[in-house]
Amino acid sequence: KEHQNGAGGREEEEDCDDAASDNHFIVESQEKIIYLTLQVRSSSLPTTICCTEALLRNNPKAPFFMLRLLLLSAICTAIPVNAAIRRTSLSGAVSRSTTPHRSTKEFGRKKRMLRLSKFTTTATAGFTESSYDDDNGYKKASERRFGDSDWPQYGTKYLPKQTIERAERGNKIEKLKLEKCGSAAFEEVHEFAAAIREGTTTWEDLDIDDADVRLKWAGLFHRRKRTPGRFMMRLKVPNGLLTSDHMRFFADTVGIYPADVGVIDITTRQNIQLRGIELQDMTELIDGLQMRGLSNVQSGMDNVRNLVGSPIAGIDPEELVDTRDIAKDIDAMITNDGKGNPKLANLPRKFNIAVSGSRDDFAYTSINDIGLRPCPNKESGEMGFNVIVGGYFSIKRVMESIPMDIWIKAEDAARFCEAVLLYFRDNGSRGDRQKARLIWLIEDMGMEGFRQAISDKYDEMFPKKKGGAAIPAQPEPWAVAAGTNTPTQPHKKRDILGVHSQKQEGLSWVGINVPAGRILPDEAMALADIADKYSQGEIRLTVEQNVIFPNVNNTKVSELLQEPLFNIGHYFIPKTDKDFPLSRGLVSCTGSQFCGVALIETKNRAIELSKRLEEELKVVVEVSSSNSVQ
Repeated sequence: KEHQNGAGGREEEEDCDDAASDNHFIVESQEKIIYLTLQVRSSSLPTTICCTEALLRNNPKAPFFMLRLLLLSAICTAIPVNAAIRRTSLSGAVSRSTTPHRSTKEFGRKKRMLRLSKFTTTATAGFTESSYDDDNGYKKASERRFGDSDWPQYGTKYLPKQTIERAERGNKIEKLKLEKCGSAAFEEVHEFAAAIREGTTTWEDLDIDDADVRLKWAGLFHRRKRTPGRFMMRLKVPNGLLTSDHMRFFADTVGIYPADVGVIDITTRQNIQLRGIELQDMTELIDGLQMRGLSNVQSGMDNVRNLVGSPIAGIDPEELVDTRDIAKDIDAMITNDGKGNPKLANLPRKFNIAVSGSRDDFAYTSINDIGLRPCPNKESGEMGFNVIVGGYFSIKRVMESIPMDIWIKAEDAARFCEAVLLYFRDNGSRGDRQKARLIWLIEDMGMEGFRQAISDKYDEMFPKKKGGAAIPAQPEPWAVAAGTNTPTQPHKKRDILGVHSQKQEGLSWVGINVPAGRILPDEAMALADIADKYSQGEIRLTVEQNVIFPNVNNTKVSELLQEPLFNIGHYFIPKTDKDFPLSRGLVSCTGSQFCGVALIETKNRAIELSKRLEEELKVVVEVSSSNSVQ
């Protein structure tokens, strides 16, 4: 009741970047097995610790598995846990206190500003070159205003009359958006920050709807219940592509705050969340992100979440499609190249898109609103995508994506997604928010009606590409043979942690386990140094909250494995696909350290539980999934 009716109850906490729709519990498409806190998938055994009673619902196999899990939980609750993360750092055993990571907060700000003043990105891993130079017409994020070319009008102004009328009769969030559109936060976040810096207001004086709801359109989540006055910032990192400069900037950003709140989290959408941030520092942070080709806009509330793709795109020997440019193109369409796009900032509900690059489906397309699965056209041989739609998780329903019977060209992926988003924006439910996701619209219309509506919308928007959304789904060459359960081309889902040969001769990628996805500032600096030394400054994120270093010269692999960060008992690099069978797939929700809905601390418990189980159990059974055949 507190969650539903309190200040933070105007919308779900959304602290885990939609983790419940990614890894908290997985429905493998043919196994149809849901393990609420212990999931078994492919060659590893991911463990999930969740803290809300919502996960105890809608489980068809709960009685047997929950008995086991309750016993394991009983063991887990005996583990002494502090609210703050405690672990060994590079400098030795340290306790995370409430003092800042750096000697003073002001020193940290000066160091961060030094990075800004010197910043000029290089073209690394497909990142666009940019420079901080006002003389060349560069406009800071903080300098944009509504009415300019980037933001002609607020998001509500783009809604058709009939959509406005439905919103007026709709839920409280719709009425809140009509009162003032959430896209206003693109600009207002800088006004609030300036006023606090100047001493003319405080965060306590802000309208509660602005502080706790609308600022989510700028990626800011107020932790009013756990850390009042501090915000978590969720970024947009399409396809999980980062550089060493990004990682250092993250470390400098959170390192000026108390050590028990200033941390970095990898999310289950290949994304980054920066914690413990104060509102007065947002302008400096947002401008710094933009200069590095990253963004904070439209990462929360009724917007499209981070674009997920293959973490080994471009280096995978078994790759069908390189997802990097496709994910970035879709993200650029959604966010107006990271500047903020009011046209797509007032959806009925959040929206997830994933692009798969191989048969392994590392992006987990089956649990996204739009999933693009690679498949060649049977006539031309051109590689494109079969489209699946409607996947999501909520406290009311678990839904696996269903085939749309449409195949699109790779070059048309962003156009197709835009057509679906605009149709959903104008026609999705504005009533019960638990029934406002895409699947409910599809079920109301029927798949045939929905498919025709999207095809018509696509032709209307892109007349020169007419028919681009009307090509039937293509048969997968490796599909299950008729009358059997055996694929014509069996495939075992691969493990990407550890050392693996790339399709580029003489190079390997190295997958690093980051338990529970939590990174401290000093560790972020170490990761950046390692990236510069071995992977040309490139770092990639996975939906399992882990890190990959690509393009490591084979002659340097042994040296990388000896780096101190990977030999102090926390981060680790598996030597085989049987090493650390539970810890390697560990995923944890935020827990009570930051999340106002959480009942218990989760991350420490998750890490400790997986370690103790690995000590006592010998895991030898490998479980088949929709992507893995024994």
